[in-house]
Amino acid sequence: MLRNYLKTALRNLWKNKGFSAINILGLAIGLATCLLILIFVMDELSYDHYNKNADRIYRLDGEIKFGGNHFILAVAPAPAGPAVLRDYPEVEKEVRFRNNGGRLLKKGNQNIKEESIILADSTLFEVFSLPMLAGDPHTALKETHSVVITEKMAKKYFDGVAADGVVGRTLVMNDSIPYKVTGVIRDLPAQSHFHFDFFISLSESEDAKRTDDGWLSNNFNTYLLLREGTDPKRFEAKLGGLITKYVAPLIHAAVNISLEDFYKAGNTVSFSLTPLTSIHLHSNKTAELDANGNVQYVYIFSAIAAFILLIACVNFMNLATARSSNRAKEVGIRKVLGSLRGSLIAQFMFESVLISFIAMVLAVGLAYALLPVFNQLSAKQMEIGLFSRGWLLPAMLGLMLVVGLLAGSYPAFFLSAFRPIAVLKGSVSSGFKTSWLRNSLVVFQFFISIFLLVGTAVIYRQLSFIHNRELGFNRDQVMIINNPYVMGNQAKSFEQKMLNLPGVVGATMTGYLPTSDNRNDDAIFLSPDLDIKKSISMQTWPIDDQYIPVLGMKMVQGRNFSKEFLTDSTAVIVNESALRFMQGRKPLETKLYELDDIKTKKVKEFHIVGVVRDFNFNSLREVVTPMVLFLAHDQGRIALRLHGGDMHRLAGQVETEWRKMAPSQPFSYTFMDEEFNNIYRSEQRMGGISLSFSLLAIFIACLGLFGLTAYAAEQRTREIGIRKVLGASVGGIIQLLSKDFLGLVVVAMAIAFPLSWWAMRRWLQDFAYRISIGWEIFAVAAFAAIGIALLTVSFQALKAALANPVKSLRSE
Repeated sequence: MLRNYLKTALRNLWKNKGFSAINILGLAIGLATCLLILIFVMDELSYDHYNKNADRIYRLDGEIKFGGNHFILAVAPAPAGPAVLRDYPEVEKEVRFRNNGGRLLKKGNQNIKEESIILADSTLFEVFSLPMLAGDPHTALKETHSVVITEKMAKKYFDGVAADGVVGRTLVMNDSIPYKVTGVIRDLPAQSHFHFDFFISLSESEDAKRTDDGWLSNNFNTYLLLREGTDPKRFEAKLGGLITKYVAPLIHAAVNISLEDFYKAGNTVSFSLTPLTSIHLHSNKTAELDANGNVQYVYIFSAIAAFILLIACVNFMNLATARSSNRAKEVGIRKVLGSLRGSLIAQFMFESVLISFIAMVLAVGLAYALLPVFNQLSAKQMEIGLFSRGWLLPAMLGLMLVVGLLAGSYPAFFLSAFRPIAVLKGSVSSGFKTSWLRNSLVVFQFFISIFLLVGTAVIYRQLSFIHNRELGFNRDQVMIINNPYVMGNQAKSFEQKMLNLPGVVGATMTGYLPTSDNRNDDAIFLSPDLDIKKSISMQTWPIDDQYIPVLGMKMVQGRNFSKEFLTDSTAVIVNESALRFMQGRKPLETKLYELDDIKTKKVKEFHIVGVVRDFNFNSLREVVTPMVLFLAHDQGRIALRLHGGDMHRLAGQVETEWRKMAPSQPFSYTFMDEEFNNIYRSEQRMGGISLSFSLLAIFIACLGLFGLTAYAAEQRTREIGIRKVLGASVGGIIQLLSKDFLGLVVVAMAIAFPLSWWAMRRWLQDFAYRISIGWEIFAVAAFAAIGIALLTVSFQALKAALANPVKSLRSE
């Protein structure tokens, strides 16, 4: 029986090669898309599960609302970790990270800048599962100036030396500080929410040793290993005790106010827990150790995969029924000869599963071929691992079977239901227009396609808005030189030499640029008595007198800093957002105050000399917050304002000067517009992936529309022949066959437009500065959908219109 089914199925596929190819291609694309998204989703969901105790590890996070700002932090105060371990028996271990940025490492006579460096407590290996290849995990980070490195870094800095041989050797950092390598660990897996190659003992950090005023500063990523059986929710509720015991006395000492009055003034300070396995997809807080993912993308891509697969299945149904009249006589004769409906259903279901199997084989090949492109779009290094993942092959075979049965069920029951007498008389269907199911399916297909089109258009419009928005500074033609601090006292001389290069029209030196991630928030007061009701939480940035003109910022009141004014050592410039919190005071007549020492209660006084127009120094997801700029020497980076010419040639000249002054130090640079674009890299990736899926959905939907057009043409062959004999034009025939399908596309648009508007409006809520979704987006989507549908339908309609009516009527 199976052999007969197979022979019949193969003969059928070969007889209708064109439709079989379209059927298989549609299913293959749907299955390949589903496979790629499945790998992506599983990769996203697997983050940090490599840790043996992943279900018991939680990050201690802080939340502060003060002076008009609200901070949701991935960090906690330095003393918080030890205090929690000491005060709460539910905690088994704690470990703190302190991210102080990159360092210079010496290899031979050259220095190499390494960014993946972190300071960590000696308990690191008792909390996280980081397999050590050499060294003792219990003592590796106990001593000052000790470092544990990854296997990759061991190979990089100690060529050809085994891991055991690396332990005990020395790495020189920042030119002169020796660090003893006390351990070598395996490279961290890609599915980790942090990626570091150097773990330095936290014992060298003076901030980590602060036990009193350290509670007012949040700089440490702190992780807790809870004891087995601990209820994290109940434990989290107890963390308020830390505020009462440690933070409240410091608030009172600093600003002479009780914790209760602090809260009554609209302020907040609290601690919370984030499960380790939720960090990657559910945490986007200030001071994350690495850029995290977004669970919304997982939901969106999962839905897209399901929809595309459904569209492919719908195509199978439509294309199968489109060829129904070709198999009607076969069904009629089989029934006359005694075939039962059950055996006919089995035959058609077998054909469906066979097509699904062929499509699955092709889909796996497509997935492997498209994986490099998908990896590039998603910025990942995923592998399909069809045989290495024990669950994937059975899942794919199960999916193949489900798709085959689902897609083949309607054609099987539809074809097997033909009545032999009606079939042999030539009447096999009641016509196209009465099939509400097929009409609903094509509406569903184009609803998904149009929804994706609108979503993609909104994403690209928002990215274009971000790219072209007036930011309050000019990011074009600004070259940024990294790490001038390595030159020490020569950094200023180097900056002056840059000004002598042709094409350089300005230079400023500071580590605080709008596109960098350097941030420093502090409490600023409007009165010398540090009245909490007259406080502003502000970004405080050190700059020089060239910062504002070089970056193209505008002063709206007062003046810029100037070397001609000796009093500018205590002068500050504020931004427009700061004025909202000054309670009606005239800025140029206002003094600002800052607590310099909590123990002595020494207060610094500043006078405002100017107001700079607001500039975006965070992502456009966030509003511009109050800022104060003060005159100070900072050697973090040098920004050069360029004018015309070949910027990369100029970069070569800058490097030549660098080599003259610092021959052993690494030279690196970037451009400000590149740094700005990197801030929105995830949205750009989202846009690229959405566009790809939209095109795939439209292509598959058009295959279905092609099938429906073919079906309608077959159903109306006699009618078309009669109309042509009576003088109907080719255009009239095309219009006859097209109008019903275009009506279905219009219905799909009527459903898709409001739903896509609602969904994309919610997506845009993440941006403080965003576009409005105008009618033109829907107009473009409508034009594209109707145009594509018309082209698809017209091909088959034109074929039917040009057919010889004599041939179609001869058999009647």
